[in-house]
This record gives sequence, structure tokens and C-alpha cells, in this order.
Amino acid sequence: MSTPVAVLGLGAMGLPIAARLAETREVRGFDVAPQRRDLAAAEGVVPADSVRAAVTGASHVVVAVRDGAQLEQVLFSDEGAAVALAPGACVVVTSTVGAAAVTDVARRLAESGIATVDAPVSGGALRARAGDLLITVGGSPEVLAGARDVLEAMATSLVEVGDVGDGQNMKTVNQLLCGIHTAAAAEALALANAMGLDLEQCVAVLGQGAAASFMLQDRGPRMVQQLRGAEPELRSRTDVIAKDMGIVGELTRRHRLPTGVAAAAENLYRMATTAGLEAADDSAVAAFLAGRKPGGE
Repeated sequence: MSTPVAVLGLGAMGLPIAARLAETREVRGFDVAPQRRDLAAAEGVVPADSVRAAVTGASHVVVAVRDGAQLEQVLFSDEGAAVALAPGACVVVTSTVGAAAVTDVARRLAESGIATVDAPVSGGALRARAGDLLITVGGSPEVLAGARDVLEAMATSLVEVGDVGDGQNMKTVNQLLCGIHTAAAAEALALANAMGLDLEQCVAVLGQGAAASFMLQDRGPRMVQQLRGAEPELRSRTDVIAKDMGIVGELTRRHRLPTGVAAAAENLYRMATTAGLEAADDSAVAAFLAGRKPGGE
């Protein structure tokens, strides 16, 4: 691509996405934390010291922030992307923020001639670095055609589900299952720990039978570390899954759908964040159930 791509937000998902894109194009990356910009520079990303510096002249802006408040800040503050982007540019929202937030963003950007792709991602940091994400995409056919090169560099499963907002809705259904599966894995391993079972063996055995799930495979080893008093690498913050399950709860209430299991999982993450685990890896919920804190007894 002749024009650069900007990535706003270099966190657990934004950094590997930026590094993946930088393999084949010029990528400018911005994050409020200087250390994240340094990590991005080591991966071939051009670090920018402001949103404006990152997006000026960019054809596409990939937004990988934590929540709707951060999305609002990076796009529409006085120094936000919307001020600096030229008409014809495209904003790709990879964050899980809910359909209402992303449709509002699309409407406001359209007033300045800027297109929006609703593209929440799923798969975790390792798959993001490999370009192996699942992305449920919403947007007009014309806009999606223009963004396809960027999207295909990030994903091996790129599923067009409808208009802006539909991608978020599909991701919400995905997160309902992810949140429940993570909570269930935490309960199972907390029980195994209480009974004195070999935790590594539990993860291996459960992963071979009907109880297997991606979340058990991915979170299980880190849950074992937490249960043993160690602090694993941070890959997915507890407050992020709590936020996602909050979106699930809002939608199920709007549709008057009884989802008691999802509500229980949402409550678990809310209790964990209230207990001070909001910035911990979400595998900490197993240790939380066992009455332990990350990195300690």
C-alpha cells in the first residue's frame, strides 16, 4: 500500500496487530504509554508521539482501544483522529464496544467523509501476531472492498455479517461464550486445586475430552500459574472481559432474554475487578475463587 496505516492503541491486541501489519506496509503506532511505543518500534512499527502524528496522511486507521470511552477520546477529542484524517480515509474499529457505540462513531465520521469498518477481533495476542484472527465485519460493500487488504493481513477468518453494528453484535454473542467458558474453566481448576489434583494434568486431560474449549486451552496454563502464586504474562485484562460481559448483559436485558449463566459469569468478573484485579490477566479469576491474589497467597 502506498499510504501508511495507523494503529491507535498498542495494548495486548493492538501491538501484535501493528507488528503483523508492519511486515508488509508502513505502520505508525500510537499509545499513551511510551513503553508500548518502544515495544512497537522494536517490531518495525514507526512510533508516533500523538494521535495526530500517527494518522496524518494515513489511508486506514486501526483502532484497538479498551472501551467506548477510549474510542471517543482517540477519535473525537481536540487532538483526535477525526480532526486530522482526510476525507476518504477509513477507520477500522477492532475493539469490542457494542453496536450502539460503533454506529454512533460511523455516523459522526461520515459527516467528515470518513468511512467506518466495524471489525471486532477474536483470537488473542498470539493469533493476532500471526495474522490468524477471527474478525466479524460490518460495513458497506464498497468500504469493505477498500479495507480488505488490511483486514486480510490481520485475519484468516474474515466473516462479513452485515452493516456497521452487526460485527459488534456477532462479537457479543462470541463473548457470551468466551466469558462463560473462562469462568467455567476457573471454577473447574479451583476445584481441582482444592482437591490436590495435579493441575497441569487436569488441563491436559480436560483438553482431550468433551470438556475441552479454546478458553480452557488458552487460559488454563495461566490459571495454574495463578493458583500456584505466580503471575503470568498479561494477555487479556480482567476489566476487559468484565466490560465485554457487561455489553452481553445490556443486550440480553434489552431483548428480555433470560441468560442466567452469562449473568453469573459477568458477576464473577465484576467481583474480581472490585477486589482489585481489574489490571490482572483474566486467568486470575481461578485464584480469586480459591481466595488468593495474583502473585501471592
